[in-house]
Amino acid sequence: MNKFKSNNNVVYSCKYHVVWTPKYRRGVLKDGVDTRLKQLLHQIAKEIHVEIIEMEIMPDDVHLLIEVDPQLGIHKAVKRLKGVTSRYLRLEFPHLKSRLPTLWTNSYFVSTVGGAPL
Repeated sequence: MNKFKSNNNVVYSCKYHVVWTPKYRRGVLKDGVDTRLKQLLHQIAKEIHVEIIEMEIMPDDVHLLIEVDPQLGIHKAVKRLKGVTSRYLRLEFPHLKSRLPTLWTNSYFVSTVGGAPL
């Protein structure tokens, strides 16, 4: 793992621990939903140039350790990850529509991660 990344304008190391939950913290991320969610997260991250360093999907929450280009920003990255996964998971798993008005809560937890603890 390289210590720094770069684009045309910035050399950076911006790592974040991000956590979000399904609406009402329902334990719906199981029975194949978790596997598909992992696939979708990797696909979306690749499209928006976000590196997923670690990922843990529990039945009632999602934990990611990600590196995000500061020009994209953590809010836009999380918004895209949550928005696209919600759309596709609710299309592919109809039972998610009947149990929840929306798949994800509106909020999320984010914390910066320094280089030393990694």
